Amino acid sequence: MRTALSDQLGIEHALFGFTPFPAVAAAISRAGGLGVLGAVRYSEPEQLARDLDWMQEHTDGRPYGLDVVMPARQVRGVTETDIDGMIPAAHRRFVEETLARHGVPPLPAGGRSGWRITGWLEDVARAQLDTAFDYPLALLANALGPPPPDVIDRAHGHGIRVAALAGSARHALRHADAGVDIVVAQGYEAGGHTGEIATMVLTPEVVRAVDPLPVLAAGGIGSGEQIAAGLALGAQGVWLGSIWLTTEEAGLQSGALTGKLLAAGSGDTVRSRCLTGKPARQLRTAWTDAWEDPTGPGTLPMPLQGLLVAEALTRIQQHEAVPLLGTPVGQIVGRMDSVRGVQAVVDELTAGFERAVRRLDRIAGHA
Repeated sequence: MRTALSDQLGIEHALFGFTPFPAVAAAISRAGGLGVLGAVRYSEPEQLARDLDWMQEHTDGRPYGLDVVMPARQVRGVTETDIDGMIPAAHRRFVEETLARHGVPPLPAGGRSGWRITGWLEDVARAQLDTAFDYPLALLANALGPPPPDVIDRAHGHGIRVAALAGSARHALRHADAGVDIVVAQGYEAGGHTGEIATMVLTPEVVRAVDPLPVLAAGGIGSGEQIAAGLALGAQGVWLGSIWLTTEEAGLQSGALTGKLLAAGSGDTVRSRCLTGKPARQLRTAWTDAWEDPTGPGTLPMPLQGLLVAEALTRIQQHEAVPLLGTPVGQIVGRMDSVRGVQAVVDELTAGFERAVRRLDRIAGHA
């Protein structure tokens, strides 16, 4: 699965794997792809430095990258305390009532939410980058469009390629004009923040719009045959996220969550604003259903919603409140039916890719 882009980056397969777990990212790189560590959960630069140190020791010298969540335009100097004060009391009551209805206990005394949205605050994201630029990153990806111009310039000064996710050709053109090096065409099927256009339609539109910039196909991809389809549509590689959630290296703390992922079908996800305030695909649960109830208060805009639900999500996870328990995941969850190591997943992807290419070769030979 080699392309011009994979050759430029020095990776064996044109396979880019996004994950919040350092062990998964390192394993993807060792398996010949490019592991991309999500930074949004790191509220302190020291935490990120610790895990990047670990990545350095466990990638066997292979390239890896970092993914941040950083709007191109943002008001700086806004703190988490400022945001917290903007949350209406009615929304706080709704959260507590929903948790109480399902018997979810509070956090232990002195407990703190393990899921924070501070990574969406520009000052925090910039502190993350101050730390990250001390490491030999091959790629800096941004999940909310292109990073601010000075961040792109700084990355380029370190020899780091910049990627940005796009949900439409219009977005992709803006990314290209901003100076990004790689556009990730993320379709409607993807886990997390998504747009309205399906991957099969979006990928060739973005390829045509930003040519000659390389494009990665993303959203609903979880087999080698789908990777072949993405490359046939003009992409220079694929961006995979959901498929790593049920790998051994992910080590999800909740056995119940792993069970729900393994049992879910491709129709068991929903795009909801209840996680961050922007549409994000995730497992459908009693939690997502509660936020869709027209009698409820509705979701708040980003980043208010993320801060509002941060402690609640930690309580749900810690107490394994199964009806409420969920995670961002794409429609490819229907293929995620066993727990395997990252290398086994990559081996299956490459084998499927080879099958697809041989099939097309036979078709072409008979034309």
